[in-house]
This record gives sequence, C-alpha cells and structure tokens, in this order.
Amino acid sequence: MKKRVFAALMAGVMGTMMFGTTFVSAEAETPELKGEVYAFIAASLNNAMEEIQKNFNETYPDVEILYNADSSGTLQTQIEEGARCDIFFSAARKQMDALVDEGIADKDSVDLLENKVVLIKPEGGETKVTGFENIPDAANLALAGEDVPVGQYSREIFDNLGITDEVNKMEINEGKNVTDVLASVSEGSNEVGIVYATDAASVADSVEIIAEAPEGSLKTPVLYPAGMVEDKEASDDDKAAAEAFLEYLQSDEALEVFEKYGFAAYVNDEKTDDTAAAEETAEPTEEASEDTAE
Repeated sequence: MKKRVFAALMAGVMGTMMFGTTFVSAEAETPELKGEVYAFIAASLNNAMEEIQKNFNETYPDVEILYNADSSGTLQTQIEEGARCDIFFSAARKQMDALVDEGIADKDSVDLLENKVVLIKPEGGETKVTGFENIPDAANLALAGEDVPVGQYSREIFDNLGITDEVNKMEINEGKNVTDVLASVSEGSNEVGIVYATDAASVADSVEIIAEAPEGSLKTPVLYPAGMVEDKEASDDDKAAAEAFLEYLQSDEALEVFEKYGFAAYVNDEKTDDTAAAEETAEPTEEASEDTAE
C-alpha cells in the first residue's frame, strides 16, 4: 500500500514539474527582436514618433530605431539616391506612390493618419489677415517649398480660392520643410505662415491659429501613409524588427500617441460604406427569417 501511495505522489510531482517546464518553455519561445531600423519620417511626425520609439523600446530594448525627419519630398529623393531606409512614413500619398511605382517601396503601404492645414501667426502678432482668402493682405508669408507636401497643399488651396497670382506677388519666405515654416512664424520673422494643425499645437504658446483651410478648398486629403522600403543592407534581424515596428505603428497604443499630438486615425469611408453594405446584405430581415422558419 505504501508503495502505491509513494508512486502516486511521485507521478503527481513529475506531472507538476513537466507542466512547469512546459510553461517556462512557452515563455522562452516569445520572439526577441534585435537589429537596426532606419525610418524616414515626415518632419511633422517627429514629436509623436519620439514618444512612440520610447514605448516600443520598452518591449524591444535591443532594437535601435534611427530616424531621419525632413520633408517628404527630400526623403523621397534620398531614398531614390540609395540612402538606407526600411520604413517610409510620408506626409502625402504622392511621394509614397512615386516610390511604389519605381519598385522601391512596398505596394502594401497603409494610410495611417490624417491632418489639417492651418494658417498661423506669431502669438500676439498683429495682422489684417483673417483667413486663407485674404492672405495677400499680409506683408509676408512663410510657405513650404513646392516639393514639400504642406507646400503642395497650400498651393492647391490658393488655386481653388483663385488667389495664386496675388500670393505669388508677395514676399515669400520659402521653407525646406514644415518645421522651417513653423520656426519662421513662431520667431516672428514672418507675419503669417501655413503649417499642419499638429505643428501649430506643438508650439501653442508661440503661435496662434488664424483659420483652417476653408471647406472645399482642399480636394486632396492630408494623409500620412507608411510602408516598407527595400533595404539591401538589412540583415534578417533588421527586416524582422522593421516589420514589427511598422505593425506597432498601426496599434491602438501608437494611435493614442498620434492622437495626443493632434493627428486623427484615418478611416477609409469607402471601405466603411462597403463593409456596412456587406453586413446589411448578409443580415436577413426579421420577416425573411420568419418565412424561412415557417
């Protein structure tokens, strides 16, 4: 009898040990990322991306994320010229689409964020300008270059408002990116300037928003797509880390950070409508269900 009790006890102990070993082993199988990720990001994303990097590194401390923040047009050129890049996070589809067409960027890029274009002045500054429509009343204007997304959006607004010729006669301080424009206005070098709402919010104590782009003046949505770029120098570890970081950018945790900095998560209305239509088609009416039951 004692032998049977002892055997039963030993079987229980062994089972517990095996269960414990299996549990620990499962935890050990959690993938550990390491490597370098070269991310080219639009200048307007810089503050949010710094915080997102810190959050990501709390989970994956062995992944080094190297940012290059500038205008999307400049970043596009650098990538085309062979600069090492794993992820391109643009402030417009135009630059991303160009890289996709050239076979440099992955065609499965994701439209992640949406922004607004606003007209600003220095905090406490005096101006006759009350909105985009009468920008020419200002003595000067800080404006991003034509290869910069916010500069392209600005010129589209001018065209749709019919004020392009008047604006071109103004004294224009052309910035190489949105950060330059923001600095020119916040420092008082220019009477007014055009930036993204998120940029204005980042220095709310230095600038005031005069107005948002009038409804209908900007046909092109201000979208921020992110996607993988072919990096021939990347190791397998680097590629895995880049893919994980791109996936993290689409997470609820990352989107909360973007929203804190004034961005909005982009929702594709067409997909939403299609989904709603599909669900409506899939759901049988109450009457139809009853007929079927009978």
